[in-house]
Amino acid sequence: MPQTTVVQHTEGEFLVAYFCWFRALRSSPFALFLRLIFSLFLPLTGPPFLVLAGFTILDNIYAHNGTLYIISESPKSFPQIRAMISSGYPVFNGEAEVKKREPTEKDMQIITLKQAEKMFGKLAHRLEGVTFMSNDPPQFINHYYHFAAELFFGIWRAYSSLDPSIKSTGQTMLPPPRRFVFTHTTEDKWRDYAKMNQWIMHASFPSASLEFSTDWKDRAETQRLWFFDRLVLGDRAAAMRGKPFVATERYASAAFELPGSAMWFEPVRTNVVEFAGLHRSEGGGTMNKPVITYVNRQDWGRRMLKPEDHEGLVRALRRLEKERGWEVNIVAMDKLTREEQFQLAGRTTIMMGVHGNGLTSLLWMHPTPRAAVMEFFYPGGFAEDYEWTARALGITHYGFWGGQYFSSPDLPPRAYPEGFQGNEIPLDGEAVANLVVHQLSLNDEADD
Repeated sequence: MPQTTVVQHTEGEFLVAYFCWFRALRSSPFALFLRLIFSLFLPLTGPPFLVLAGFTILDNIYAHNGTLYIISESPKSFPQIRAMISSGYPVFNGEAEVKKREPTEKDMQIITLKQAEKMFGKLAHRLEGVTFMSNDPPQFINHYYHFAAELFFGIWRAYSSLDPSIKSTGQTMLPPPRRFVFTHTTEDKWRDYAKMNQWIMHASFPSASLEFSTDWKDRAETQRLWFFDRLVLGDRAAAMRGKPFVATERYASAAFELPGSAMWFEPVRTNVVEFAGLHRSEGGGTMNKPVITYVNRQDWGRRMLKPEDHEGLVRALRRLEKERGWEVNIVAMDKLTREEQFQLAGRTTIMMGVHGNGLTSLLWMHPTPRAAVMEFFYPGGFAEDYEWTARALGITHYGFWGGQYFSSPDLPPRAYPEGFQGNEIPLDGEAVANLVVHQLSLNDEADD
């Protein structure tokens, strides 16, 4: 049951001073004690830890009748509401559609302590710990890449910025979220067809509860005031208003404007691969035998290599396997179980394939110096989805046009020429094999 907090206000100035003191000490050993002592007071919403387009972390934020409330004596210390939240309306093109995504007073308000007391009285119901909240419509959530490599990726990156010392083992001082709330998505709309989303969620945060739009509506209909200790809010439409999204078209990009540990994703990655049965010591380390995984799309019906070029790549990789003793896997991800997919990705040193959803598995690769992703495009075409994601994890990415390759910072412009989605994508398998040798040799020398 949620803890009930009885509000007994004194002077507003006292509460402001109390909150500043409480905030300074909250990470100390006395934090829990202080929470108990001051449970009779309704804290003001703290100055935001961060507000970047689409990602916001706030302490002591409230919800009533489906609306989020920031209670503050300094409302100008907060950014525009539209930088934090949208209406949750689906993302469609056109000026009229864009306007429908603008937030209203139904979505979020900033009010004073006096206004809050007048509106809600002196009783709030506390939701302890950290809450992750997605204000997105279900439009993108039930897609593995958009959920795992955008929403989930961005919310965790924003939250992880609070611990700049995350270790390569995944050890972090950050408590896991107690709950993940989807305010506009029903229970049957967040699952992707391959059931990867739910695996990731339950593996990453085993104790976190899930709440959906029906639960959010249930809370609203109680007509009670709910108090969140800490809220990490993600909103795609709000992110789209920011410069990072305009530059990259990546939902999570704004979160990477913050400093953070190079190992920021390891708490999630290690949980997911260990949940799949792979010990964290297996695969991916610079001293282990390289594991090369070619994600084969030749049965998908679109975005496929020319048959003869696919066969040439397979021959070149098998030669590396025979001559150098490296492990080579040629797999169709949809033919593997979920456990097998996560285990293989967790062991993979170099992953390659035609641009497509199968490359989302790069999320679970260990970001060692020799880790790399090689993505095959129709010549002249380029999409940043997996290049940006790999680079955000510290993994080298190479794009291929036939026998030519490119890498950051010398990237081509985003382009989708005729043939981009087709089944006649050319590739020089020998050029790919040579780059594999070059990539692994460079980093083997560095290890020596």
